[in-house]
Amino acid sequence: VFPSLAQAQASVANEVYQELGQPSVFLFCPTEYCSSLCIPSPSQSCYLLTLGQELLPGIGVIWTGPKVVSRELSAALLEEVEGVLRRRLIIWDNLYANDYDCRRIFLGPYTGRAPGLVPRLCGLLLNPNCELQANFIPIHTLGSWFQSELGSCGRVDHTGTETVATVGDSQGPQEGRYSPQEALELALLDWVAEINRQALEPGR
Repeated sequence: VFPSLAQAQASVANEVYQELGQPSVFLFCPTEYCSSLCIPSPSQSCYLLTLGQELLPGIGVIWTGPKVVSRELSAALLEEVEGVLRRRLIIWDNLYANDYDCRRIFLGPYTGRAPGLVPRLCGLLLNPNCELQANFIPIHTLGSWFQSELGSCGRVDHTGTETVATVGDSQGPQEGRYSPQEALELALLDWVAEINRQALEPGR
């Protein structure tokens, strides 16, 4: 019926979206959902180009970044994909995901995401550890990153390059910038307080 997979997917997605009354949140995850899955690249992918042309503008597209699990995300890395899909992206962030290797648990702070990213996005979803209690630091530090984004609206240095403080930065965070180290310390303080509170509950 359809000449390509992308046209088939776009047609079905559009029909469901319209049948549901064009809801304000309607998410579509493409088959090529990160740069490393695009053939040969995001800007030259016939699949993504077709989706950009065919998907109704109110449909949000999910993207994980350069890879399935992306160590870094920046506005510059997203520009190419935004242009092809003709819309702001919804980041599906697998930074903490461990469903592919449950022997690992990721307890570090939210990091590797450049300041100034939020205004470029339509949304951000965090894929957590499978173990519920292990997600206190990821979610807490994500909140700190987001607060920093709202407070600073993203600052760009004189070279036009977006920067982010790194864990262990001895100089500390610059004003208005997110510091993973400070976010981690705040999360640990709150986590210890939560553990102590739970320990005092009857029956614990």
